[in-house]
Amino acid sequence: MRWYPLKLTSFYAPHIFGGRQIEQVLGRQGLPKGRVAESWESSDIEGKGARVTNGELAGESLHALVEQYPESLVGEGFDGPHFPVLAKFIDATGMLPVHLHANGPTARRKQTWSHGKTEAWHILHAAPGATLLAGVRDGVDHDTLRKALLEDRFDDVMHRIEIRPGDTLYVQAGLLHSFGPDTLLYEVQQQADHQQHAMGWQMEDGSEISHEQREDNIDALLEEIDLSLQTVPSTPLSIREAPGVERRFCCAGPFFALERVLIDTTYTRPIDRATLISNLGSPFTLQANGEEVPLERGESVLLPAALGEVTLEGRAEVLMSYVPDLEALTSSLEGAGFTSGELARLGDIEGVEPL
Repeated sequence: MRWYPLKLTSFYAPHIFGGRQIEQVLGRQGLPKGRVAESWESSDIEGKGARVTNGELAGESLHALVEQYPESLVGEGFDGPHFPVLAKFIDATGMLPVHLHANGPTARRKQTWSHGKTEAWHILHAAPGATLLAGVRDGVDHDTLRKALLEDRFDDVMHRIEIRPGDTLYVQAGLLHSFGPDTLLYEVQQQADHQQHAMGWQMEDGSEISHEQREDNIDALLEEIDLSLQTVPSTPLSIREAPGVERRFCCAGPFFALERVLIDTTYTRPIDRATLISNLGSPFTLQANGEEVPLERGESVLLPAALGEVTLEGRAEVLMSYVPDLEALTSSLEGAGFTSGELARLGDIEGVEPL
């Protein structure tokens, strides 16, 4: 197999909380008409999976490539069965439902998925004074939380957190959360699609949920919640790798890492694990294994591990998401002078989350 940078189809979710920010704020072109709440950039979810759109592999599904070439695509030692990281642009023009995602042991026990859904949010746009809800207040037990959720008294039992563009929040599976309105973010998460939510309306179209069904939904949510979990916004840890290249480490854990990289020169970067590059700035060209691939604003491209390296040409601002070697990442950041406390802000640098 002669590997090259892979452009993929996106899955677009028209949920009720969405708008047109992915087009109007981010600059992404070619979106479907109407609400676009989410654009899934590297999906390996059945029925919503990505396919290659360029080169010799055009038409192949991401899932088929993972099955056939797990180590060449994702990295040494990887054996599937799904591509590990799902990245999304999420338009929270309206408020998302208050919800959570199960961790691995809970998902397997309830037979909803083979693993959990930890995620992180990198804020791209937030109106002045924008906030989100994340984590349950100290002293709130299950009964108190259940009653408050049924009565839409979210602020009585959850933390409301002010956010700004450039913030990143690491959201472990089992943590109760919501965000919006007036927010646009990039989410990187485990490749999974399960949730429990507490609202009186359907996320897909806003239609009303019966009181009985809502009670059942909240009871299911309470079976999966971890009341001890919290999160706070963090600013990235920045390294000047070379003149004209700044790497901003936004988050890191056992399932994914996220960097925001600012480039004002030609930049060649080693690649030994699958890396998704999403363009936040002006169009530019990347080169790998003799192939040139242009990347428009708001577009993403997947770099297979077997490429070895990639070169970005021209001024660029990109997000890079990948499954990290946590030991090597920690060593690199410690060598740059960051303390253990600063590293802890990245999320779960010790890699102790339930799988």
